[in-house]
Amino acid sequence: MKKTVLSLTLLLAVSLMAIQVDAQVSVGISVRVAPPAIPVYVQPPCPVEGYLWIPGYWAWDEDAGDYYWVPGYWSAPPSVGLYWTPGYWGWNGGVYSWHVGYWGPHVGYYGGINYGCGYGGTGYYGGEWYGGRFRYNTAVTRVNTTVIHNTYVNRRVVNNVTVNRVSYNGGPGGVNYRPNSREQAAMNERHVERTPVQMQHQQAAMRDRGGFASLNHGRPATPAVSRPVVNRPVVNRPVVNRPAVNRPVVNRPTDNRPVMNRPGAAPGRPVNRPQPQMNRPQARPMPQQARPMPQQRQQQPQPRPMPQARPGGQPHGGGEREHHHR
Repeated sequence: MKKTVLSLTLLLAVSLMAIQVDAQVSVGISVRVAPPAIPVYVQPPCPVEGYLWIPGYWAWDEDAGDYYWVPGYWSAPPSVGLYWTPGYWGWNGGVYSWHVGYWGPHVGYYGGINYGCGYGGTGYYGGEWYGGRFRYNTAVTRVNTTVIHNTYVNRRVVNNVTVNRVSYNGGPGGVNYRPNSREQAAMNERHVERTPVQMQHQQAAMRDRGGFASLNHGRPATPAVSRPVVNRPVVNRPVVNRPAVNRPVVNRPTDNRPVMNRPGAAPGRPVNRPQPQMNRPQARPMPQQARPMPQQRQQQPQPRPMPQARPGGQPHGGGEREHHHR
């Protein structure tokens, strides 16, 4: 009895794991029109060490009834040691279904789609994890060598023959490729879903009308960016800029200037006329300081009364003595 219960428990656990893996791999989006081909573009250099390349892909907008391009970008993985398995469109039962990409310890099956930049249809040849750091294969991947020095060169993985840019697997004109044993094993591993930054990047791409296939005819103007676009719908910008309460506080003291100048100025020109009025009082005191100068000249003749001392000296006979010497 205990063995039977244990067997049923293990069977239930395996079934739940299979359901979880399937939920991470596929999503309920089905379209009857095939997506456009993958555009050819130049990969921007990796800006930060440890970032992995997320190739661009075509997504579907149900409201617009059209495909739109999600630009490729560099993004940080959820944790060290994880690789990105791109999503892909697969034809089944007359419709094209989208299989969502995921993170995992190995690169899984992504329909054999040649996304470029290291994703040639199977596996990933743009770099590898080694000793807790990601090494970049500069034969396939572009990096900023002034910032990133953990690189190597492996030209054997470069496939210059495959030029197929079909963006879907199976169906008329689609890629005919099935998962190999290595990819099957990777599909059964523990997966980590897309990060919130990756989801925001796709939402930002959906708001870009220039990315829709009906307008760009399969040639988006922005096929790739250096970092995920998550700042376009910034809501905090008006909150930061509009409540500039200090601007009125700085400008209010200017209201006091006309109040001080109005009593001595004509109404309507409080700025131009007060300037000469402020200069005139400074010029008027100058003559007042110069006018006392003649008063000093009148005081100079004051020593002339000195001879009046002669009458004061007559009782002493001063006059008669002068007359006697003569």
